[in-house]
Amino acid sequence: MKVAEAITLLEGQYFCGETSAELEIASACGADLMSDVMAFVKDRVLLLTGLVNPQVIRTAELLDIHAIIFVRGKAPGRDMIEMAEEADIILAGTKLPMFLACGKLYEAGLRTGGTRAI
Repeated sequence: MKVAEAITLLEGQYFCGETSAELEIASACGADLMSDVMAFVKDRVLLLTGLVNPQVIRTAELLDIHAIIFVRGKAPGRDMIEMAEEADIILAGTKLPMFLACGKLYEAGLRTGGTRAI
């Protein structure tokens, strides 16, 4: 699935990185604890979170995550958008809660992807 397809499916909006939205993703991770994200680590992953602080961008950079969707109508501040632009990370948002967003992606076929050794 492409990031653009996921954002459309979730009725999302872009905050930055729309030009990179043809990026292929193989799995998704929904978490508000960045320690859980670090334990999940997969290749070509889309991160869904309700946490809106710079630590999200730092964690994404560390784990080579190139797309983040904020759930529950959350929106990043200008500082986070600038950090994401510098790191070439797509930021988007949806009004859907985490559970429904993950469920819609699962129904659409986003189910594969193996854990990567770190």
